[in-house]
Amino acid sequence: MALNDPQWGKKGGNNNDGPPDLDEMWRSFNQKLNSIFGKKGGGGSTPPVEPNMKQIGGGIGLVAALIAAVWLASGFYIVDESQRGVVLTFGKYSQTTTAGLRWRLPYPIQTHELVSLTQVRTIEIGYRNNVKTKVLRESLMLTDDENIIDIQFAVQYTLKDPEDFLFNNRRTEETVMQAAETAFREIVGKSSMDFALYEGREQIAVSAQKLMQDILDRYKTGVSISKVVMQNAQPPEQVQAAFDDAVKAKQDLERQKNEGQAYFNDVVPKARGSASRLTEEATGYRQRVIANAEGEASRFKQILTEYSKAPQVTRERMYLETMQQIFSSTTKIMVDSRSGGNMLLLPLDKIMQMTAAGTLPEVGPAARMPSTEVAPPAESTPSATSTPRSRDALRGREREQR
Repeated sequence: MALNDPQWGKKGGNNNDGPPDLDEMWRSFNQKLNSIFGKKGGGGSTPPVEPNMKQIGGGIGLVAALIAAVWLASGFYIVDESQRGVVLTFGKYSQTTTAGLRWRLPYPIQTHELVSLTQVRTIEIGYRNNVKTKVLRESLMLTDDENIIDIQFAVQYTLKDPEDFLFNNRRTEETVMQAAETAFREIVGKSSMDFALYEGREQIAVSAQKLMQDILDRYKTGVSISKVVMQNAQPPEQVQAAFDDAVKAKQDLERQKNEGQAYFNDVVPKARGSASRLTEEATGYRQRVIANAEGEASRFKQILTEYSKAPQVTRERMYLETMQQIFSSTTKIMVDSRSGGNMLLLPLDKIMQMTAAGTLPEVGPAARMPSTEVAPPAESTPSATSTPRSRDALRGREREQR
């Protein structure tokens, strides 16, 4: 059926595919409304009927109960494990609720705020989103030795007190940023440039975190600083090249110091060990010489004591012992110097060797001795002129042999 058809939306037609008639719907609604208030549907000539108060009261009570149920149900709220619920009564703090399904008096009597305590929030100081995107107004700081450095760092924090977070500060992120910048400027202002750029970066971050936490606790912001990370620390771009040259020179100096220290550690212990060894050897030699001298002196004293008792016997015994020591280590040949024109040679060492081997050499007529006696090499008692000299010679040989 076309939209311009005059029968569109009317009853009695054969086609029921079109939309319902708006006039018919309005009449049906009026009839139902009149029936609620006690009026009878029909023409205008029908006399009005008095409304039924029971029906009116029942309808209003039903609507009121429905509205009250919806209003009371609006007081339910859910608190997650990582959150805390803060209930306000007419805008004033009432209580803090933990995780679970909670209920409060509906609005406008009570309201609630959900505060996340485990969410890690991050602010960036000296840069935005990237270290290359610098904010010089925040990053440039003055050191104790009157040098300017460029520092970018990030601060991560969480909430520890929902009441302080909601009621004691209005812009938490801005407060944390100002406290972080203040803390860093104070610590960098007390440090040298080399300390801030190299060996003291971790120490500066730890000190700044502690100082930031003290400032925020003093303001009662309910914020807990969890970590401070230094993203970059360098001198300004205008002096970067000169600063790099100074850094290289300092590194060369440290390298040479390390090499010298390594050489020192290698040479000095060896020299000390050699000196200690020589000292010990000298000490041992000294003790050995002293002990030998003391032994010789003691032996000489003992000999002197015996000599004073029997000088003649002691001289002869010393002579015999000395000759025994000499002949035991030398080749022995006996010569008979008292014979006429023949000289008798008797090689005793060769004879002893052949006797040990079991064969004796044949002795010719020229080598036979007329007598078996062996002439003494000298007089039994040495003369007064030759005795001291021979005694000194014998003592020198004895000492050399020892």
